Amino acid sequence: MAGKEQSHIRFLIVLMLFTASCCSYGDRVVLSIVGVDISHQLGLNPLKLGYLFSGFSWAYVVAQLPAGGLLDRYGSKRIYGLSIVAWSILALIAGFIGFLPAAMGFGLLFAVRLLSGLAQSPVFPGNGRIVAAWFPTAERGRASAIFNSSQYFALVIFGPVMGWLVQRYGWKACFWLGGVVSLLLSVVWFRVIHSVKSHPHISDAEISYIEEGGGLANMDQNLRKGANPNQLTWSAVRMLLSNRMLVGIYIGQYCITTLTWFFLTWFPVYLNQARHIAIAKAGLLAAVPALCGSIGGVFGGIVSDHLLKSGNSLTVARKVPIVAGMALSMTMIGCNYVSGQVAVILLMSLAFFGKGFGALGWTVISDVSPRNLIGINGGLFNLIGNIAGITTPIIIGWIVQRTGSFNLALVFVGVTALAAIVAYLPLVGRIHRVEFGSKEQAKEQAA
Repeated sequence: MAGKEQSHIRFLIVLMLFTASCCSYGDRVVLSIVGVDISHQLGLNPLKLGYLFSGFSWAYVVAQLPAGGLLDRYGSKRIYGLSIVAWSILALIAGFIGFLPAAMGFGLLFAVRLLSGLAQSPVFPGNGRIVAAWFPTAERGRASAIFNSSQYFALVIFGPVMGWLVQRYGWKACFWLGGVVSLLLSVVWFRVIHSVKSHPHISDAEISYIEEGGGLANMDQNLRKGANPNQLTWSAVRMLLSNRMLVGIYIGQYCITTLTWFFLTWFPVYLNQARHIAIAKAGLLAAVPALCGSIGGVFGGIVSDHLLKSGNSLTVARKVPIVAGMALSMTMIGCNYVSGQVAVILLMSLAFFGKGFGALGWTVISDVSPRNLIGINGGLFNLIGNIAGITTPIIIGWIVQRTGSFNLALVFVGVTALAAIVAYLPLVGRIHRVEFGSKEQAKEQAA
């Protein structure tokens, strides 16, 4: 452990979370880039492509609570690291499916995407858990915003590259690239990530700064002592679901994640089919709104933390960016009333910036989770939020197939942003850390 001067290891940790999350979202976004190519090879209509887009999320959603329980039981480093290895191998396998007959391709690719969703289920509960341990409350907004911005930055990085790869070498190469990059990442992960007090290069001053600011630096200490931390139980889930504030946050996350999955799945297809942009160019153009989303994500966290440091309540500091961002996201509906490519990209960039600016759900979860149920609460939060990963691709696919247009699909996504505002304003109420097993628990159970 380093000496008296404060180290800044926590910033290396959040950079690692950002990088890992970029690779995770790169694996998720690959199907949207290669979707048109796969549809031609496998003969898929829009609804069937929507089901293929949703395949990842079926298992991802189901596995969220067990993943949260595993994180609380065995620690973030081990479970998260194994997750990276598993999804890397599955990405490599997905590429080889391209050599099989088309009749087998859809079923096998759907199965691999299911398994990939299962493998990646610990990623964001793990991110939330690590940020809660490594960052004081006043820095948690920007830390969470940094790793959360990966969902946009992944499209910035992988969109143009995969758009070029699919045109030059076919869709198989895109999966292989993602698999190799993630395998290399797993090696770095196990060298860089440690719990707060076991990191070989952290100073006592940084540990004190984290703890005095509200960071849960002792979160994984009991794991090394052989203790049996809180495990996933239905009574714990029922307690979490009995809290009105938490339920409002869960619903808000479902709405916000609906926007995420539109951009991760149908957006490049929208540019190709509705705006008649070649898929290589669509991958490049999709990166522009995604970059705006990434900037918005980081900026939203900075604004939230600034509001908190300026003396505003935690409630105001978290809700203002969320409400403002979701209101800005609704500008995507304006794409139905313009014809030029520049206008479409501009409106989508505003919407994507707003989505990033308001995506503070993981910050809020780090703020409010019961101290002994952070992994489980993060899992439940991500479970409910990522039901949108199932519903959004299918609903949009159904709309496009029934109407032959993306117009109503954009309205559907925009209205969902409005629903997120409703969830956070009247339903969530005051934002504060939940403490079960106290007077508050009795009040919650009596309510």
